[in-house]
Amino acid sequence: MNWYVAVLKNYVGFTGRAGRQEFWMFVLFNIVIDIVLSIVDLAINSQLLAGLYGLAVLLPSLAVAVRRLHDTGRSGWWILIGIIPIIGWIVLIVFYAAEGQPNANQFGPTPRRTPVEA
Repeated sequence: MNWYVAVLKNYVGFTGRAGRQEFWMFVLFNIVIDIVLSIVDLAINSQLLAGLYGLAVLLPSLAVAVRRLHDTGRSGWWILIGIIPIIGWIVLIVFYAAEGQPNANQFGPTPRRTPVEA
């Protein structure tokens, strides 16, 4: 849960790097929360909760994705390859799953292994 909160606290941080664990834990929590909200929406015959949640995490999701690309040594602009259906998504998943560069790169030092406690 700390990984999820750490990403939300850095919701417009498009600079720096995000490690694999930070990115994938955020994705996991996002999926679980979205499924729960979708079930609640289905029960009350609405799409409001999941829609509002999607809007609320749009910027943090983009920011952590860009930081994850930075960790692999790629520009954040590579996120736009996701516009290409199927092929672009596969390329992005491969980039997100790739191991980050072990040393500092042009985007900053190696990311911390644990989320920043506040």
